Amino acid sequence: MASKAPKRDIDESALRVTRPKKVAVGVPAVLHALQISQQQMGVARSVQTLIRVNQKDGFDCPGCAWPEENKRHAAEFCENGAKAVAEEATLRQVGPDFFARHSVEELAGHDDWWLGQQGRLTHPMILDEGATHYRPIAWDDALDVVAEALRDLDHPDESTFYTSGRTSNEAAFLYQLLVRGIGTNNLPDCSNMCHESSGSALTETIGIGKGTVSIEDIHTAELLIVAGQNPGTNHPRMLSALEKAKENGAKIIAVNPLPEAGLMRFENPQTPKGVMLGGQKLADEFVQIRLGGDQALFQAIGKHLLEASADGESADPIDHEFIAAHTTGFEEYARELAAVPWRDLVEATGVPESALRRVAEMVRASRATIVCWAMGLTQHKHSVPMLRDVVNVLLLQGNIGKPGAGVCPVRGHSNVQGDRTVGIYEKPSEAFLAALDREFGFTAPRAHGYDVVEAIRAMRDGRTRVFMAMGGNFVSATPDTRVTEAAVRSVDLTVQVSTKLNRSHTVTGRRAIILPALGRTDRDRRGGREQRVSVEDSMGAVHSSRGRLAPPSDDLLSEVAIVARLCARVFGGGVAGAGVEGAAGVREEDRRTEEDAAAKTPRFAESPREGGRPRADWAALEGDYALIRAHIAAVIPGFDDYEQRIDKGRTFFLPNGPRDTRSFATSDGLAHFTANPLEYPRIPRGRVLLQTLRSHDQYNTTIYGKDDRYRGIHGGRRVVLVHARDISDAGFAEGDVVDLVSEWTARDGHVEERRAEAFRLVAYQTPRGNAAAYYPETNVLVPLDSVADVSGTPTSKSVVVRFERRG
Repeated sequence: MASKAPKRDIDESALRVTRPKKVAVGVPAVLHALQISQQQMGVARSVQTLIRVNQKDGFDCPGCAWPEENKRHAAEFCENGAKAVAEEATLRQVGPDFFARHSVEELAGHDDWWLGQQGRLTHPMILDEGATHYRPIAWDDALDVVAEALRDLDHPDESTFYTSGRTSNEAAFLYQLLVRGIGTNNLPDCSNMCHESSGSALTETIGIGKGTVSIEDIHTAELLIVAGQNPGTNHPRMLSALEKAKENGAKIIAVNPLPEAGLMRFENPQTPKGVMLGGQKLADEFVQIRLGGDQALFQAIGKHLLEASADGESADPIDHEFIAAHTTGFEEYARELAAVPWRDLVEATGVPESALRRVAEMVRASRATIVCWAMGLTQHKHSVPMLRDVVNVLLLQGNIGKPGAGVCPVRGHSNVQGDRTVGIYEKPSEAFLAALDREFGFTAPRAHGYDVVEAIRAMRDGRTRVFMAMGGNFVSATPDTRVTEAAVRSVDLTVQVSTKLNRSHTVTGRRAIILPALGRTDRDRRGGREQRVSVEDSMGAVHSSRGRLAPPSDDLLSEVAIVARLCARVFGGGVAGAGVEGAAGVREEDRRTEEDAAAKTPRFAESPREGGRPRADWAALEGDYALIRAHIAAVIPGFDDYEQRIDKGRTFFLPNGPRDTRSFATSDGLAHFTANPLEYPRIPRGRVLLQTLRSHDQYNTTIYGKDDRYRGIHGGRRVVLVHARDISDAGFAEGDVVDLVSEWTARDGHVEERRAEAFRLVAYQTPRGNAAAYYPETNVLVPLDSVADVSGTPTSKSVVVRFERRG
């Protein structure tokens, strides 16, 4: 039987600290996953649900985007995947009576863990202007409010539409069509905060903003460099792939400021070796690098390889044939590295030259190398040149487009890559927009829209009147919390399409609407049949997902249905909801006729920018998602025969020029070496450089529990991990509770300060001058204007802070 939701927030006074673990997963992970599953779903529902996770006839895990092998285990999920499923399939519910008992002000006073633990949203709710409580509202009325607000805009750019990475391809495609039909490209998404730097660097250098490897490449690589990533917590199923690579003879280099248990030893709970024989050692080399020093590491590798090539004493490690045939810019890159002193590389990394050369020798000896990374590399000011230098090292040895080699940016949310593929992007290509125009008979806007940071600035500056979020928890996920909250509160209307309660429902515009949606685990019955959706994993593979559980309420709509009904109201061309079966299988008759919808055109419809409205039968699209997939296939290359290729649980790979044919969609058709001046953070005296990160009982902003057992943190979250000597040098002792104060030099030269209160100092094995603390609690410290060059990603891995004694 499931347990009830907690009544109180996390009690930080109960926090205790133990030694960090040196091994990941194993039986404790299984037991913890089952414990949370039982708490949220009960025993019977847990079994019914978990056996379908990531199965060909089941549903895609709502957690990370790590791919599945063609042959599936009976239990094809990890600990954190089980937690993600349990949170979504929970028996706990948040209905109208809950909102009647709790004011918005009261809810805003609770922590993120308490909010998330309350359960699934069951009914549409509205917060009227000046009201203290949400009240229930009928679906038709709620969607009318949204449509009317959109039609009342003076200009389409007064609206902004956010997307989280869990939205299906079908819902995301329809959502971007709604937005572009309105006349804007204001489509910020979670990629802007996470892997935008990857996309920027890869598009520039190899012509595609995605990775170039498959799961089989991971298994067959000779060397894997895992940099700025913690797979034991964030992508535990990746550990199984690394284990298989080790069994095939691969070497693994772990690069991280913090020692991570998952990259030390892996006890696979699905094998006798993992359960009884101590598991598998993974990392052959642990490079404990300073925050922001990864560019210097890859420059050191490149410099060593070039020096070895020049000395002529042994086999040349450089693939000159590949470089001549497929690349440009090699000479400039080689000159840049030749001018970089080794002492600067040592200073930037905090790693002795001998260790840097030892790592470079491992790269030299490998004939097939993959570099994997996550947000440890993407959230610095110099992240884009950092990742260009990753590509440079791979190009030197021809490690693009051959088996067991390539780039592997490990994405987070389960469909964040798919959302971008089907059009969730504020800077769409002309080819995509032209195809969209042809398919739907209108002219989409061409001007670039807002990314996440620009969207917050626009709200702050009064340039946004309507903000809509398709999933996610925008307020908790974004930087500069106080600025963001004030910006959101200045908007006329905020709309959240959500499965569960979160902080974004408590920080609202003058009016707010919650539209509760079906989750990945829920059965989606529309048009007289059970629908399936599709997703794309981290490696460009597309497959279907079909929920099997009865929805928590008959009053839920799918994301597809919500967007289709909005399109019908804003554009006309189909009766929203007419003749379509809802979650309960009941026929719904929309009171709005097509003519009524068409008559109420947006105020900006007569503007010269207006390119007409997209034409489609929205009710038909709501009733048959295969029709949406047919539109996707007509607009986006690589989706031909979409329906047949995902039938019966099959997976297909989207085209990838660098991987498939060593072809590069750059301006000249070649892969680009780049010459990047060395950059790394300089830390002022008496300060430390802070990175924000997840605990083990967490996925993005969703807090599953109170522990981070791999790092030895139990019962609380307000801790800062810092070197013991940095604690004593600052005049404190381990266990002291301090305020964290970030310091940011603004463009006009004055220093801005931001404060996160009451964090316990924990001595930890981290480089001198570096520290770590959990988000979203420390997002308040990340300045809105501190972003990566080129990509605009918030610099959440390089925040200068000082410790200040409390009271």
